[in-house]
Amino acid sequence: MSTGFDGLGAAFFDGDSPDPQEVSLHIAAGMLQIGLDDGVILRWPVEDVRQLPDLAGKQTVVLRRISDPLARLYVTDQSLLKHLPHLTRRAPPKGRGRLAAWAAAAVAAVGLQIFVLVPLLADNLAGFIPPEGERALGEATFGQIREALDETGLNPLEICDGAEGVAALETLVARLGGEEDFRQEVSLSVLDHKMVNAFALPGGFVVLFRGLIDAAQGPDELAAVLAHEIGHVVSSDPTRHALRSAGSIGVLGLLFGDFAGGAAVLFLTERLISAQYSQAAETGADRFAHRVLAQAGINPGALGDMFATMRAEHGDADGVTAHFLSHPALGSRIAAARAEVDDTATYTPSMTAQEWAAVQGICG
Repeated sequence: MSTGFDGLGAAFFDGDSPDPQEVSLHIAAGMLQIGLDDGVILRWPVEDVRQLPDLAGKQTVVLRRISDPLARLYVTDQSLLKHLPHLTRRAPPKGRGRLAAWAAAAVAAVGLQIFVLVPLLADNLAGFIPPEGERALGEATFGQIREALDETGLNPLEICDGAEGVAALETLVARLGGEEDFRQEVSLSVLDHKMVNAFALPGGFVVLFRGLIDAAQGPDELAAVLAHEIGHVVSSDPTRHALRSAGSIGVLGLLFGDFAGGAAVLFLTERLISAQYSQAAETGADRFAHRVLAQAGINPGALGDMFATMRAEHGDADGVTAHFLSHPALGSRIAAARAEVDDTATYTPSMTAQEWAAVQGICG
């Protein structure tokens, strides 16, 4: 169906040749038809035609098709313009679909690096780091954590050093060790902070908080948490976690910058304090705790009791659950610990009443 416009005397530049071609114009069925001398007819949808400013004069109208960056149509009969509805509309960005595809690919690449390649590389590298290297990493990280947690900002967070309490904890670590090969010497420290938490660092460092000791209903619950953290040490989970965090920092730094220096330290410190290992690592540490507790003659169900205490106090997603209660489901971990209890076995407390009192007062 024709719109009623026919015109002659227009000039067309195809973008390849500097010579204009005289063409005839016709609009029909929503198409601007451009008839060339050789009989070829070009068809431009009227919705795709845009007007360009003519720098040479105001009598000539310069038109282009949004999908063709080079071709130009010069017309002098401006009655044509009323049949072109989008002359001044801004053309949609060219290649928007391709740009979106590249953006999606970039996001996928970053996700692949952070969630697949970095963990895979960290797991492989962890086995090649010598014990002294892990020890140095753990010492440096422990110092950073003490500084980050100090509320005064003047001194590192105090390490509780009550002599009798320290001796009681060292005796407990030796009892849990038994015939086990811990791969590295376990260095246990208690920080004077109300946080209900415990974590392991590279190099055999295990850290308990005063808040965790206060929350424990008895020495066996504390012993169970300690056994769990030693399980992470034996499996080098803290080293893998530190390498993963450092790798993630590197990737994010390349993307956003400003991830060096203090920002990186704070980020890594936070990740290590609230370390959430994989479900397999958490399950492995639980099983290690069940085994060494039983071998030491301590009720392995105490780990489930500690989890139950924390759940009753903080629920399933708060407090200490941000650390060693995060994977897998808390209820299943409690059930798994209690299922390890041997009704025919004779268990003894992990500490004497005097030792437990000394641990409770280790921070003075």
